[in-house]
Amino acid sequence: MPAQIKLPEQNVVLLVGRLTRDPNVTFTQKGQAVCRCDIAVNRRYLDATTNEWKDDTVFVPVVVWGESATRLKDRCKKGTPVFVEGRLTSNEYTDKEGKNHRNLQVTASRLQVLD
Repeated sequence: MPAQIKLPEQNVVLLVGRLTRDPNVTFTQKGQAVCRCDIAVNRRYLDATTNEWKDDTVFVPVVVWGESATRLKDRCKKGTPVFVEGRLTSNEYTDKEGKNHRNLQVTASRLQVLD
């Protein structure tokens, strides 16, 4: 039986985009701030068929924890350009009808305002 090859593990996400809504800050039962926001990340490309420039926009949910979360609420609003560095995380939950859902989001380790 061949030896298993250990693959390097890496989970790093770097994004630049604009907030699609005002940041929403809530607090956990232990009093830790958590900010949830979405950013729009745009990619412009030339359509080979029509020879026209087109936009491909991806909307990415972002979660920021702690002091960074409260600073974000004070400094940002819808449309603010930001740089996000973090890791991809997955949430699983069951809705009221008993259906299981899974969402991907970026948990930010750093969020920098670009304006």
